Amino acid sequence: MTIAATGLPPAPKPAQRAQGVSPFIVMDVMNAAEAIERRGGSVVHMEVGQPSAATPASIRAAAARALEHGRIGYTQALGIGSLRARIARHYRDTYGVEVPAERVVVTTGSSGGFILSFLACFEPGARIAITAPGYPAYRNILIALGLEPVAIPVGPETRYALTPELIAKAHAERRLAGVLTMSPANPTGVVMTPEAIAAVAAECRRLGLWYISDEIYHGLTYERPATTALAADPDAIIVNSFSKYYCMTGWRVGWLVVPERLVRVIERLQQNFSISVPMLSQVAGEAAFDATDECEAIKAGYAENRAYLLKALPEIGLGDFLPVDGAFYIYLDIGRYSNDSMSFCRDALENAGVAITPGLDFDEERGARTVRLSFAGSLAECEEAVARLGRWLKTR
Repeated sequence: MTIAATGLPPAPKPAQRAQGVSPFIVMDVMNAAEAIERRGGSVVHMEVGQPSAATPASIRAAAARALEHGRIGYTQALGIGSLRARIARHYRDTYGVEVPAERVVVTTGSSGGFILSFLACFEPGARIAITAPGYPAYRNILIALGLEPVAIPVGPETRYALTPELIAKAHAERRLAGVLTMSPANPTGVVMTPEAIAAVAAECRRLGLWYISDEIYHGLTYERPATTALAADPDAIIVNSFSKYYCMTGWRVGWLVVPERLVRVIERLQQNFSISVPMLSQVAGEAAFDATDECEAIKAGYAENRAYLLKALPEIGLGDFLPVDGAFYIYLDIGRYSNDSMSFCRDALENAGVAITPGLDFDEERGARTVRLSFAGSLAECEEAVARLGRWLKTR
């Protein structure tokens, strides 16, 4: 018997704004790859932006020592005081920027940081500029919160980064409330110069916009170090995480640096959303700052993978890619083979046994002819992926 037949009203539907959130395609690719593996198939994973290396031993040891004490409880909503102080010291030691520990907020990964900062800064319906291509969760989180992402296409003429001119043009067409940049960037790997970051920060100040800088891939650069937006603007909101450089994706711990006027606002939000970030993850995060030697050894592996792929991919016909300055991604054009990146990636998985991510995850308008490869695995995996893709592309 249906509900209608009982005379009762129809069952409630999911919220419209929630239905408007697109899937995170890379996770769907990972699920499809794991299904193949469960059937006994072999897959080289180059889809997910996740270090394949284990969390450094010294970080795990710190968490184990905390477990020895038995009680793992709530912490302050803004985070353990010693961790906040250690993050503040990191900015002084790494960038020469003084940050009061009181302006640091510990979050559940960068994802929690985005939710907190978006809610603290923007009224419903506010418009926030992001890049296309860009990290898809920006767009989806903004939509879920009743905000409007403004995807600004970027290309080689701006080195795939936002510029003051692009921001001013979008703002003139219809008022923006904020700007979000990422450097090093996902999916492009591009690192913005200090001058480019300073120019964006200055334009945001001129227009009265919030400036949010995603710096989750700091530490993972290959040509020159990354610059924090705080060096250009102490009012910038910084989002970062222990996930990438420190190989702590599953620990779900990150941080914000925010202007003083946002601290209490974000504290109230955190109190109600999660009470606090898991204590064990915070202990591990504090220990991460002393794991540099282990992290640098892992990064050296990424650099080796990068050097190999920059040489090997053109040899199999995949030589049209963006600068690979940082992170662990190569974003490349597959136009000579396909104008349907979803189909291309599905075929690569099913027929070559290589999992890669369609560009449509990152650019809804132009991503049909691009894909992203992650080189966060081993050199042997990269070599196997190239061999498989090379054999498969010869059949297309």
